[in-house]
Amino acid sequence: MRIPKTTSPAPTPDLESGVDPAVDAATKSTDAEAGASDQPKRTRRGRPGYDRETLINKATEVFVSRGYDGTSMDTVARELGITKSAIYHHVKSKEELLHLAINRGIRALDSAVEAESQRTGLDALTRLRSAVHASVVILIEYHHSVTLLLRVRGNSDIERRALEARRRIDDKIRVLVAAAIEEGGLRSDFTPGLITRLLFGMVNSITEWYRPSYPAAPEKIADAVTSMAFNGLEA
Repeated sequence: MRIPKTTSPAPTPDLESGVDPAVDAATKSTDAEAGASDQPKRTRRGRPGYDRETLINKATEVFVSRGYDGTSMDTVARELGITKSAIYHHVKSKEELLHLAINRGIRALDSAVEAESQRTGLDALTRLRSAVHASVVILIEYHHSVTLLLRVRGNSDIERRALEARRRIDDKIRVLVAAAIEEGGLRSDFTPGLITRLLFGMVNSITEWYRPSYPAAPEKIADAVTSMAFNGLEA
């Protein structure tokens, strides 16, 4: 008597999906083979937003236009068209962003004034004129950063450090002014402190009216400011 050969029961369709497992497995195998050659490879997209330098530039513009105290990180993100997490990828806080924004102008101004004041073989008046001229060019180049610097009022540690940095730059100019008076290059009926305030009052006023579309090159503006400032001051 021959014993009939046993066979495994045919797989039943999956009760939840209604798909025959055997057919599904064959289909997946075929699709996988075809997909290896037919499907385009997906590439990972990079992090959206700005790089660090562009972020600082754009945030500085927002702080100037809206006021730092009245600007939240939500506002900065919205104005830049990015998420807050994209901002926090580069900086830890709004205060750090302010520090980076202000420091650009401070470093540039301090370096320019220091370089001109330490030049050798020149009298104090020539070095002073060069320092004022360089300050105008820097102010225009770092317009928003310097504008923000001039608007801080010492409401935080970062702002107080910024004000102290401003005073150090003023002191360097005052030393040059005093030396120019001593050498006879500037009139002596004005004190060094008053002359320094008058000079930087004129220079800093540029932040109120200058725009990138202004029809004069930075060097031309610096020439005009320097000429007008010293015409009434030279001895």
